[in-house]
Amino acid sequence: MGGLRMDFFIDDSLQILERTPAVLREWLDGLSESWVEHNEGGDTFSPRDVLGHLVHGEKTDWIPRLRQIMEGRGDRPFEPFDRFAMRKEANERSTSEMLEEFASLRKQNLDTLRGMDLSADDMERTGIHPAIGVVTVRQLLATWTAHDLAHLAQIARTMAKQYADAVGPWRGHLRVMDRT
Repeated sequence: MGGLRMDFFIDDSLQILERTPAVLREWLDGLSESWVEHNEGGDTFSPRDVLGHLVHGEKTDWIPRLRQIMEGRGDRPFEPFDRFAMRKEANERSTSEMLEEFASLRKQNLDTLRGMDLSADDMERTGIHPAIGVVTVRQLLATWTAHDLAHLAQIARTMAKQYADAVGPWRGHLRVMDRT
């Protein structure tokens, strides 16, 4: 089914958004630092960085922006999102503690989203992203979902690349090793 694209439906997005914490818990909980702290160099994210980034987003991005739109303040630009905030915060928590915080925040946010009982008209309400301009609620929620999936792919890619040399001649058959 190459090329098949889904339209946005909130129930479809909820299927992904509610599963992300469990996927991350299964992947990351209990792994050694060599798995969770490795990144792809430069300003790239390690799996632990991704987790911190997702926690920060649950606090400051998706629901606060949705609330801003739904409260009739969509004519004001959203607060810019600091995608590196997790590196600025003193973080002495374990990966397990971060996973628990993410799961708790995500549950609260999805409960909030469900409680809003958004209508088709609500999905077309707009807000102003500071970098890209006018966006709809539908686009915001679709992006939240795609953002989760993008970061899950990033974690898998970052972890796979740790074995880039160890796989020897199979590297040429593993395209993930050369993607960024």
